[in-house]
Amino acid sequence: MNQSLIHELGLRQSQMMTRRSLFGSSAAGLGAMALGKLLASEANPHAAASGDPIQANLASGLPHFAPKAKRVIYLFQSGGPSHIDLFDHKDELEQLHGTDLPDSVRGGQRLTGMTSRQSQFPVVKPLWGGKRCGQHGTWVGNLLPHLQEITDDISIVRSMWTEAINHDPAVTYINTGSQQMGHASMGAWLSYGLGSENEDFPAYMVLLSQGSGKNPGQPLFSRLWGSGYLPSSHQGVMLRPGANPVLYLKNPDGVSRDSRRELLNTLGRMNQMHSEATGDPETLARIEAYEMAYRMQTSVPELTDVSDEPESTFELYGEDARRPGSYAANCLQARRMAERGVRFIQLFHRGWDQHISIRNQLPRQCKDVDQASAALVQDLKRLGMLDDTLVIWGGEFGRTVYSQGQLENPSSGRDHHGRCFTTWMAGGGVKAGFDYGTTDEFSYNIVENPVHIRDLNATVLNLLGIDHERFTFKFRGLSQRLTGVEEAHVIRDLIA
Repeated sequence: MNQSLIHELGLRQSQMMTRRSLFGSSAAGLGAMALGKLLASEANPHAAASGDPIQANLASGLPHFAPKAKRVIYLFQSGGPSHIDLFDHKDELEQLHGTDLPDSVRGGQRLTGMTSRQSQFPVVKPLWGGKRCGQHGTWVGNLLPHLQEITDDISIVRSMWTEAINHDPAVTYINTGSQQMGHASMGAWLSYGLGSENEDFPAYMVLLSQGSGKNPGQPLFSRLWGSGYLPSSHQGVMLRPGANPVLYLKNPDGVSRDSRRELLNTLGRMNQMHSEATGDPETLARIEAYEMAYRMQTSVPELTDVSDEPESTFELYGEDARRPGSYAANCLQARRMAERGVRFIQLFHRGWDQHISIRNQLPRQCKDVDQASAALVQDLKRLGMLDDTLVIWGGEFGRTVYSQGQLENPSSGRDHHGRCFTTWMAGGGVKAGFDYGTTDEFSYNIVENPVHIRDLNATVLNLLGIDHERFTFKFRGLSQRLTGVEEAHVIRDLIA
């Protein structure tokens, strides 16, 4: 074998060894950094976590520009609230009531299996009245009397749209940027990119409640607040009502806090050795998860104990705020989380799927959320936190203007509708007392300023100082984004 060939093979081997060494040493270094940081935090519990590179999983260069919002509270109304009855009033529907929806308006739309076999599609006017509220005369339905009082503090977007027509893909789409499973949720993205403002709490926390409309509501799966391809330390942590808000957080009988600390130190050293040997990034996530659980043993009980709240709090949020697990109680918990620096707080409230008995179900469902949603905005404003806290209220799609079932039948309802629906936002850099987007006289198609769910997510990221096109994570050879691979636009007109 000639010398030049031997030299070339040796060079290739050297390059390969260098690459392996690089990966191994990098993983070991990160493991040591993570463990050292966490053990140091235990030694000095008052050390600030804000801006820490481990908290942000080394997502560098964020925020891209000065943010208007520091945190998000997302009040997700699972099931599809009826925009026609609550937000998108059209005078013409009074005259069109009972007439068949023209084919030209429906435009060959793909329908769900619930109404695709109907021979007629009779238009149903808003079943409850409403009124124009605030300085700008914003129309809000009478089922939301408390929201009517805060219209000067919110932006209402009536031109949201999505391609999804069934619940699971639609909820997955708006929360992760894709109708397919396996992608990271918005909260996980923000945990990964911005980290937490408080080392004693996860950056992303989740609360669930069941409404009194459709009961039980559509099922919700933990992947909706999952981390997907991002490190698992960024998945949402769900708080349950009752004595054990986080499963397996308490020490077992006979295990003291000091002995738990000693166990975690030993386990941390073992995980560090595993990280050095394998370079597995999930080992770092495991170390962080154990340490977070240890800190949450004291922080979570303090968070969930509302005995320190004055009576005026329960007058504001409603008596239901005293009942753990209710929507009102979760709104109060969301405010307390925001005060403690949780980056992304998401409430999932089920029961909005009014296919049947809408006349009975929708008033009950609205009563669940109306006072507490308005109270949250008012409370944040009172505390001086609304300016840098973005509140979002909305579901995965809206409801049809036509009746599902026979017109005027008490058991009739409205089907899914993705071509237009309504979302409102408050604080965090969005305009106050602002209406955006217009639909046609049937509240069926958008005629001005459409906002795709990707545009909404791009706008949320922008308010947090993030350029959605530059915020990526490499997975399977692709630069994954919360806004997906298709075009998305920041809605500049919504930003104050």
